Amino acid sequence: MPDVKKLPPDSKGRTRYRAVVDIGRDPATGKRKQLTITKPTAKEVKAEIARLAHQRDTGTLVAPSKITLGEWLDEWLERKARDVEFTTIAKYRLMVTGLREQLGEIRLQDLTEDHVRNFVDGLVGSGRRRGGKTGTRLSVAYVDSILVRLREALDLAVIRKVVTANVAAQVRVSLADKKTDRQTRTREKPWTVEEVQTFIRGIADDRLFAPLLLGLMGLRPAEVCGLQWERDVTLGSGGTPGRLTLTTTRTMVSNAYTIEKSTKTLAGERTLPVPPLADKALRAYKARQAAERLAAGEAYTVTPYVAVDELGAPLDTRALREHAYRLMKRLGLRRVRLYDARHSCLTALAVAGVPDLVLAAWAGHTNAAFTKAKYVHVGVEHMAEAAAAWEKFAGQM
Repeated sequence: MPDVKKLPPDSKGRTRYRAVVDIGRDPATGKRKQLTITKPTAKEVKAEIARLAHQRDTGTLVAPSKITLGEWLDEWLERKARDVEFTTIAKYRLMVTGLREQLGEIRLQDLTEDHVRNFVDGLVGSGRRRGGKTGTRLSVAYVDSILVRLREALDLAVIRKVVTANVAAQVRVSLADKKTDRQTRTREKPWTVEEVQTFIRGIADDRLFAPLLLGLMGLRPAEVCGLQWERDVTLGSGGTPGRLTLTTTRTMVSNAYTIEKSTKTLAGERTLPVPPLADKALRAYKARQAAERLAAGEAYTVTPYVAVDELGAPLDTRALREHAYRLMKRLGLRRVRLYDARHSCLTALAVAGVPDLVLAAWAGHTNAAFTKAKYVHVGVEHMAEAAAAWEKFAGQM
């Protein structure tokens, strides 16, 4: 046991005892760490030494640390960057902005469940910064995403023995806030089959008919923008259907600039057969691009991409989205996210009886249950078969 030394009386005449304890090595630096214990009596110092020795031997010892939540979030993001896409880390940095501003200066070991719960309640009520008026409600789904990131960061802190417990583990958005969110938040439903068909008929003569049609087939907008003619597109020939090979996406970061990268997961790398309607549209679009190149001459930018403007420059997802919005307005259709075309497509395929495993593979998902839970939306228009079955059942009574 370390020596317990009696200190000279302080300015108020109080006697104190002190000992320096070896508490092992810092898991991050590997350097030996020591802790100074000061107590009013030698007995209290010895008891603390025994307690720390027990925790050290059982692996439960957490040494005092001055690191703040903001500093720890920096460490967590740096570690996380090794395992996720660059674009994902950019989203995570945005998500933890509120945590930094409101809780970032609190020492990690002083952070409490009440801190986190009060932060979450305030965030739901008045946390919006982008995409709406400042001070309006943030969606429960987005706040849940922030909580997931905080729990991940604190889980790492527990593993690294910076804190003893994850104080965010049991924090949830309140039931009252969830109900208010359901009542007040407008959730635009994906297009119905009729709306999709109206859109297809209405844009048949549009220059970007083929790229937009690929989106209606269930491709992500970033996948459409990443397609290259020679590498990824095989047009049908002699009764053999064409194919699309999806390996690359062109993704916008913070809606500011575009990067090209591989698909997010291995399941995203897939080859899809091209239906005749899409094959015909791609043929016409390729011929149109050749004519545009000839007409523009030296002003034309030659690139390998499928989705380009009249002078050959590659389109990004924002340009494709805004073009689609203009078409929706012209056709008098509900404005929905271009990405939601995936939802409409996968719902139609699921209702048509496409097996779950094939549905997930078409969407580029690893988990079939995830595809059905997040992308298949059964509406009243899909219930006719169930109504007919009930009528048959009830009519026999």
